[in-house]
Amino acid sequence: MARRHTPYYHRFIELGAEIGDRIGFDAALSFSTVEQEHIATRERVGMYDVYYQGPIDIKGPDAQALLQRVLVRDVEKRLKNNTVLYSSLCNADGGMIDDLTCYRLADEHYWLIATPARASVVEAWVREHARDLRAYVTNTISGTAYLSIQGPRSRETLAAITDADLSTAALPYFRFVEAVVAQVPMVVSRTGYSGELGYELYYPRDYAEHIWDSVAAAGAEPGIAPCGLGALRTVRMEKRYPLYGLDVNEGTSPLEAGLGWAVDLDGPDFIGREALLREREGGLNRTLVGIDLGDLAFVASPGDDVRLDGRSVGTVTSGERGHFLGKSLAMAYVSPQVTAGTEVTVVPESSGSGSAGVVADRPFYDPDGARVRA
Repeated sequence: MARRHTPYYHRFIELGAEIGDRIGFDAALSFSTVEQEHIATRERVGMYDVYYQGPIDIKGPDAQALLQRVLVRDVEKRLKNNTVLYSSLCNADGGMIDDLTCYRLADEHYWLIATPARASVVEAWVREHARDLRAYVTNTISGTAYLSIQGPRSRETLAAITDADLSTAALPYFRFVEAVVAQVPMVVSRTGYSGELGYELYYPRDYAEHIWDSVAAAGAEPGIAPCGLGALRTVRMEKRYPLYGLDVNEGTSPLEAGLGWAVDLDGPDFIGREALLREREGGLNRTLVGIDLGDLAFVASPGDDVRLDGRSVGTVTSGERGHFLGKSLAMAYVSPQVTAGTEVTVVPESSGSGSAGVVADRPFYDPDGARVRA
């Protein structure tokens, strides 16, 4: 079957991007090197496309009631117009169907922005639970173009092509505004997956190449770099952001994944709440942690064993080089007694020798989140 293309595919080819398959899409993995694109995002500004990112649109008098049912956070309490909420969908056993963001555009109008590889699953799940409600679910991803502008100079890059006030006072972290950028009406959201000041743009697909070119031109002086999925994975690792399919899946709960702060267990009922309450009361059998491996020499892989004093205490779920920090980093599920600061050894599945590391329960980079709120 022929692979699908995002609306920027011709720009990818012109720029000589390394192309790889992502759920049937030709996605840009890198344009130069992952390290160069990673550093550009941390020090200047990077421009990312994520191959199938866009809104699942939910409208109707019962839209909020639907989201209260399927999301693990209290939408009524926490989500106001023009705000964004990080949350999860869980099954009845408390397993994560996806972690995602929810946008409130109006009193009866919301967006869900799912992990690209989970978009069809999320759409089907939400649609199924809307059957008895006056809530209408429409997948608008194919008609929407997406671009993420991330880095300390992202604000000045976008400010050159919009009259919208992008200051933190006017547009704080996890809020969005409907604005005109390079003559195109769109949603500009103060969100992203990089751990830096950044913006995500959603607009009609027909204007995709025009916006790509306009952003690239506006970012020329700040030193913008087109960035691929490789850099997106490495910058997220420095922030210890989980990646669906590696660090979280339907066999993991948000409590195990360290996302208890994003679950309103003491709020209204939702699918999976009873299972998560039992898990909280009974105690966790494992928790997701970060592991600092000290240098760039060894990169952990999913399935590698985590050992403490020679005995297995966990399993690696993902590993990447943290190019800005100059360290290899990993995420792993470990026994609850393995706490922050514990020295462990990560042993590859294919080898008896391992690499020493230190367990972390906070982001490796900017642990207090000052950069995203700049």
